[in-house]
Amino acid sequence: MRIRDVRAIPVSVPTPPESQVSMGFGRSVKRDAVLVRIRTEDGITGWGESHHGRSPGTIAHLVNAALAPLVTGADAADVTGVNMVLHQAQLTGLGLGTAAAIAMSGIDIALWDIRAQAVGWPLYRLLGGARRAVDAYAGGVALGYQPRGDLVDEVATLRAGGFRAVKLRIGDTPHDDLARVAAVREAHGTDLTILTDANTRYSVADALTVAPVLEEYGVAWLEEPLSRYDVHGYRQVAGASRVPLAAGENHYTRYEFAGLLDGGAVRVPQPDISKVGGLTEALKVAALASAWRLSISPHTAGTGINMAATVHFLAAQDNAGYFEADVSRNAALRTELTSQPYEWRPDGSVLPLDRPGIGVQIDEEFLAAHPLIDAPGFA
Repeated sequence: MRIRDVRAIPVSVPTPPESQVSMGFGRSVKRDAVLVRIRTEDGITGWGESHHGRSPGTIAHLVNAALAPLVTGADAADVTGVNMVLHQAQLTGLGLGTAAAIAMSGIDIALWDIRAQAVGWPLYRLLGGARRAVDAYAGGVALGYQPRGDLVDEVATLRAGGFRAVKLRIGDTPHDDLARVAAVREAHGTDLTILTDANTRYSVADALTVAPVLEEYGVAWLEEPLSRYDVHGYRQVAGASRVPLAAGENHYTRYEFAGLLDGGAVRVPQPDISKVGGLTEALKVAALASAWRLSISPHTAGTGINMAATVHFLAAQDNAGYFEADVSRNAALRTELTSQPYEWRPDGSVLPLDRPGIGVQIDEEFLAAHPLIDAPGFA
């Protein structure tokens, strides 16, 4: 089962003005992703996804120009061997580091898709799991900086659809952030689980101001208040309240996660399988988290490939936390590019697909009709 060819395809979908959301990264003007297609000599096609890294054309070029030649002809079932080759070429030395981890992720996910298809199993079974439900929260590019009444109404719509947990975007100003959280808590009561995400936009002083008040509001976690590099700051903020700190979508490989979790400041690890190095690396991160008795709640973004694979992954973990369900207004990468990536349950949980491999179908006409827009995704 040799790899015949590897191809990365960047895709961009503009977001119309009425659907744009403001958050810590800015105002969303388009959605990007990089799909990775691997075909074997046996005729099996696997699909993976690399995060856009705010530069989808660059990530796709890295896959096509630097990584694909290294793995073409390799045994598609030898995921470990392929990872060793790519780690040595791009992560051990003289490589592109973060960009390489992102690019490698799409290749790795596609290989797992191929392996599961080859044996006729859904991915969760190949990973050692079962078709068990995973709790979900409403996330994605949504619930941003908007008038409190509009935010309360958006949460009401999501709750009517079955969600029992939502993630509010903070990182604006402490005053406005706390006012929005307070409004949602007052309107929806204590039976709603509120998560918050500052998208790295706080200073340590801001985070120390906000954290004790979030504890009063019963917030279940404070995600990425600070830069990924500010380990000392995370430790300071962790001591300011009992609200757990979450982080990891901007950390890469098991090695960075080992440093992130050491010391206990971050209690909710959040690898993104399209960024961390793929499913192979995410499995190692999950094992690390399990050793610290921590649940793992992956970040998701992009297309239905990432989302479907993430649900399979969580269904195979003994320390599965939340699945981040995309409720973005511009959801075409989930609803049009791919088939439905998971089965929704009315109790606010999701089930992995029960078809061989990752289980999603790709609309290649949609893919061809939405080529790369080589411009920033946030204004």
